[in-house]
Order: sequence, then structure tokens, then C-alpha cells
Amino acid sequence: MATNRELLGKGLKYLGWALPLMFIGPTVIYNAFINKQNVWHYLVLAIGIVAAFFAVYLAFKGLNTIMKSLFGN
Repeated sequence: MATNRELLGKGLKYLGWALPLMFIGPTVIYNAFINKQNVWHYLVLAIGIVAAFFAVYLAFKGLNTIMKSLFGN
């Protein structure tokens, strides 16, 4: 049972993109709640929620791809 290195690299790329989003999403959400008096409050909040969602999605997809590369189908 050999490791598929192409799939492993692809999974690590997904996790590499998820890592910054894991910090950016909550930071933007926090910034939106701090600046409630700003006109752009809801837009910034929506951007933060989308970034947090994509962080979770990319982390799941990356871990799933890594598991497929290690154990196969």
C-alpha cells in the first residue's frame, strides 16, 4: 500500500490555503463586531463568515484528500 504523492501534495496545498483563512476569518468577524457604528458592518461580517466557511471547507477537503492518498479508496 504505497502513498500516492500527487494526492498527498494536493491535500497539503488545501491545508496550506486553509491555514491563513483560519486566522483571517475570525479576525474579520471580530473586527466587524467591534465596528458596529460603521456603515460597512454587515459587508465585513459577511466576508468574515465566508472566509471562516472556506477555511473549514478547505481543511475538510485537505484532510479527506490526504486520507485518500494514504489509504486509497
